[in-house]
Amino acid sequence: MATDTPATPPARPLGRLRLGVNIDHVATVRNARGGDTPDPVRAARLAEAAGADGITAHLREDRRHIGDADIERLVASLTVPLNFEMAATAEMQAIALRHRPHAVCLVPERREERTTEGGLEVAREENRLAHFIAPLREAGCRVSIFIAADQRQIEAAARIGAPVIELHTGAYCDAHNEGRLEARDAELARLRDMAAFAHSIGLEVHAGHGITYETVKPVAAFPQVMELNIGHYLIGEAIFSGLDSAIRRMRALMDEARREAFGDAGAA
Repeated sequence: MATDTPATPPARPLGRLRLGVNIDHVATVRNARGGDTPDPVRAARLAEAAGADGITAHLREDRRHIGDADIERLVASLTVPLNFEMAATAEMQAIALRHRPHAVCLVPERREERTTEGGLEVAREENRLAHFIAPLREAGCRVSIFIAADQRQIEAAARIGAPVIELHTGAYCDAHNEGRLEARDAELARLRDMAAFAHSIGLEVHAGHGITYETVKPVAAFPQVMELNIGHYLIGEAIFSGLDSAIRRMRALMDEARREAFGDAGAA
């Protein structure tokens, strides 16, 4: 397949950068001991009050953190959009169709992994995934695909009819945290180019995985990125500073990155 040259980034951001807060690991702490506390739904409400534009929750096959009752309560109580992360299985499709969340994000899932590893393989499963997402779109869910910064996968996501992709930022964040600066910069450049390319073929671009206070600003400065989804780091920081403070600081860094890159246009 011939490769196209990624489009030149626009001179100003495409819109206000949204923050989605993933509350999975509040449920992880709860489930470590059992019982009802800490409550991920309470965390979601606190995140809303602190300025989160949406809430992300991943219902895994093994229910290691978020449970079915959590999804039911989130759907019933949130006033901001719910981004329902799920594997592309019949069980999860049925749950999504029952609840009809604002957004459904398809992610790869392996039972033995500690967290999501890599992006979804779309190019080899185009036919299956196209049929899988069709009823979700018909039900009014905004479908996104959690995907590597790889042109072949992005093109496949567009062909199956997904209007949104979420670029996996884990390799960039890991390289930064491990001091591999050359690899970090290469990953950041790949993310930047693929965000521009995805936008050029009509996709809305989100990003997430492993983002911290130290790594957020370069990604937030990509003009095509419309949303960042951040979870584990915020929940960890909340232990020391509180959830409200952690979210507000992340939001401030995102806004600062936009202003530094685009001036007044980045503050909209």
